Amino acid sequence: MINKKNIVSKKNFLAVSALALALQATVLQAAVSADDASQLGASLTPIGALKAGNAEGTIPAWSGQPDEFSGDRYQNPYADEQVLFTITAANAEQYSGKLTDGQMALLKKYPDSYKINVYPTHRTGAFPQHVYDVAKKNATQTTVVENGNGLLNFEETIPFPIPKTGVEAIWNHITRYRGGSLERTLVQVPVHRNGSYTPVRFKERLVWPQYLEDGFDVKKDDNILNYFTQQVLAPTRLTGNVLLIHETLDQVKQPRKAWQYNAGQRRVRRAPQVAYDAPGTAADGLRTADNLDMYNGAPNRYDWKLVGKQELYIPYNSFKLASRDLQYSDILKPGHLNPDLLRYELHRVWVVEATLKEGERHIYAKRRFYIDEDSWQASVVDHYDARGELWRVGEAHAFQYRDAKVPWHVGEVLHDLLSGRYLAGSLTNEEAEGFNFGVSLSRKEFTTSAIRRSGKR
Repeated sequence: MINKKNIVSKKNFLAVSALALALQATVLQAAVSADDASQLGASLTPIGALKAGNAEGTIPAWSGQPDEFSGDRYQNPYADEQVLFTITAANAEQYSGKLTDGQMALLKKYPDSYKINVYPTHRTGAFPQHVYDVAKKNATQTTVVENGNGLLNFEETIPFPIPKTGVEAIWNHITRYRGGSLERTLVQVPVHRNGSYTPVRFKERLVWPQYLEDGFDVKKDDNILNYFTQQVLAPTRLTGNVLLIHETLDQVKQPRKAWQYNAGQRRVRRAPQVAYDAPGTAADGLRTADNLDMYNGAPNRYDWKLVGKQELYIPYNSFKLASRDLQYSDILKPGHLNPDLLRYELHRVWVVEATLKEGERHIYAKRRFYIDEDSWQASVVDHYDARGELWRVGEAHAFQYRDAKVPWHVGEVLHDLLSGRYLAGSLTNEEAEGFNFGVSLSRKEFTTSAIRRSGKR
């Protein structure tokens, strides 16, 4: 549960820091007016999606978390629904207007095995009331500063429910609500072209400073978005290695603080390289540091363009993929995940294009994000190399964690179109715990001393 006393402390801090920041920061985008913000909860959902469905009736109106969302988080309320139609390489052109270039490329690359099963659409994304309250408040007060690299007058989550620019939309993804605090055990799996793989098991902890059991601290938590640890549990050669991150809100003003504990050397070292396009942990070269969670970190190396909205077939309500009856061998197949376990629905998405700035360096020269309007989760991301060629395709398979009112991953995948390999992450099917929201975490658990102790083999 959120500590109201901590929120008050943060509000006091924001009032003081806002004045100081205003003197040194260049405000690039004004917050929306009170009249615009009044649409939230009316014609718009409380976090800014269109509340109405589409004219064809293929996208329903949003009404909040549906009544059938009670009980076990893994129970599939749509288990009896049948596939409406299947998109394959043979008929893909017929549906190309509602597919990304990356999805089309996957159908073309794997014509005999890859397909997209489309089901009826259910708008199940919902959040606790305090998230709605904060989003509405942020709408009229939060602005981007320093070329979009930081936020002014921001509280906790969803700074721009009515975005006017691409960088505002990507900030909504970066800061979206994920339960305040959580602990999860999951696997990340690099899968070779022939389908062989070795799972890497992680234990991760994530907490926003407002949810620390010892309370928000004005001095210690200044410019902190969240605290994160990632401990390797398997395979044996990597067991005990731990990554610690203090994620800063403005990473140009204050770069991300990162440390790594190497169990073999029994040493903690600063890890400033854990950012941007540095290789991701135990990913066999298949993802960058900022690929985790579809996208994370500082937005300063790209120019961000808000292209608009589009109807798109995206992974959604992925209860079948999350089933505890599955083993990883049921899911991980050569080239891609088992398509019979995947569910796609027609949803509206925000389309955001990121183009590498002149003089900046990154292995992705362009990225195109498709962000679900009901959750601010980047659902599909197409990645392009320096030649302008499509290189990697990311998808987030998610559902509503009904017990915590959190829409989030049950699996994310990044396909490499050139090598034929892919990286699957956030899978918990064979893990006893999976995602545990609302855990009690203190600041002392996110120190170098703590990761040294936890990393012992």
